[in-house]
Amino acid sequence: MLTPLMLLKSSFTPIFFVQTPKSKAQKLHHAFTKTFFTNSTPPVRHNASLNVATPPPASSAYIHLPFCRKRCHYCDFPIVALGSASTQTHHDPRVSNYIDWLCREITATKVDQHASTTPLQTVYFGGGTPSLVPPAMVSSVLESLRVKFGLCKDAEISMEMDPGTFGAEKMREMIALGVNRVSLGVQAFQEELLRACGRAHGVQEIHEAISVVKSCGVENWSIDLIASLPHQNCEMWEESLRLTIESQPSHVSVYDLQIEQGTKFGRLYSPGEFPMPSETQSAEFYKMASRMLTDANYNHYEISSYCKSGYECKHNFIYWKNEPFYAFGLGSASFVGGLRYSRPRKVNDYINFVQNLENGLVDSSGDGNINAKDTAMDVVMLSLRTAQGLDLKSFQESFGSSVVLSLLEAYKPYVESGLVVCLDEHRRTIMDDLNHSFLYKTNTEKRVAYIRLSDPEGFLLSNELIALAFGVIDSWKVCTQYQEAKAT
Repeated sequence: MLTPLMLLKSSFTPIFFVQTPKSKAQKLHHAFTKTFFTNSTPPVRHNASLNVATPPPASSAYIHLPFCRKRCHYCDFPIVALGSASTQTHHDPRVSNYIDWLCREITATKVDQHASTTPLQTVYFGGGTPSLVPPAMVSSVLESLRVKFGLCKDAEISMEMDPGTFGAEKMREMIALGVNRVSLGVQAFQEELLRACGRAHGVQEIHEAISVVKSCGVENWSIDLIASLPHQNCEMWEESLRLTIESQPSHVSVYDLQIEQGTKFGRLYSPGEFPMPSETQSAEFYKMASRMLTDANYNHYEISSYCKSGYECKHNFIYWKNEPFYAFGLGSASFVGGLRYSRPRKVNDYINFVQNLENGLVDSSGDGNINAKDTAMDVVMLSLRTAQGLDLKSFQESFGSSVVLSLLEAYKPYVESGLVVCLDEHRRTIMDDLNHSFLYKTNTEKRVAYIRLSDPEGFLLSNELIALAFGVIDSWKVCTQYQEAKAT
């Protein structure tokens, strides 16, 4: 996961230690939770999307279903361990009671008049292991969302599913409810690595789950993989990538392990020390993934994300574009009205939160009160994690041309070394007379429409390069155009 925001803006680790490996939207979502909230600070943080004058209403929702058979050795997410043999949860009161409180939170959430006209375009069930939850209970959550916000007919509805927790019957029931995207938590194709991670499934269950997903006609599905596991070597990683490609998912997420304090791995291992791979080995794992997946016609559209053409995760793009989103459930963090708001990580505290929400004692909707520097930093951090990169025209409209020129000047050595790539408005790489333009600042900000990090070398050093941008923004005294837009 990402470190708390202020630490993140001053001290970066290599990109391959950015996020805890689990499933895509859950990692992203809890990355935001850990980025913006700590136990010693209030569970709120103000900022906004790039369109500072009229930020769009939230049209996406993240739903946290925290149930797992057991806790994996690397996991520090808010979960409820049901038992390693638990796959039938229809009559488990821990599940049914939580779903009741979750639906009550959705119903009690404040919605402004403008947002009420915008139905949800994406819903993401993260966890935990959402596929442990009975379809009837998932249906209750979706119905609560429909009643409260509306739900587009063609909405992307994603669900994280672990091998060994579903069969063809449950898969077909989920599809009938509207689930049209599956994120399959494979993690590795080696039995010894799965056991070492504390995963509740084995390799045979992986192949069975892939067969079920494909036989049920799910076209939009992802495989999640973990690199840099204890005792993992290049041959193992290459085999996992090869078997993934042979399975032909439409999307692949690749993460490097982060050792979290308080986890079993945190007690056993230190990053970079045997049996953990070195940073050099982790970088080689990342480059191998980029090479093999790109050669197999997967687009590397975000640091950890690859997809076949047209199969980008729409929900995750909401995060990358720094747009508002709702969040519901244990430990989740929403971003509405310029306010990032986290829910408690413990069940009893979460129940108290929902009761307070129902009694009007909690306002997690925000009022648009935002901070220019924080917003600029968020936009840079999120944009440079994508292949599209930072849209300098929009950034300039919000924060002024001077800060754009300062960013370009700071990145000049990295443009020359190939770690940062400058693109024109047609997204063509700019190479001619670039040094001349930088030297004399002759229409540089007009010629350069986007900047992005190169793949894979720039992505590997993304935290250092983003930290450089943070330094430029933090030293800027006033974001004049941003302040003017906020005042109108």
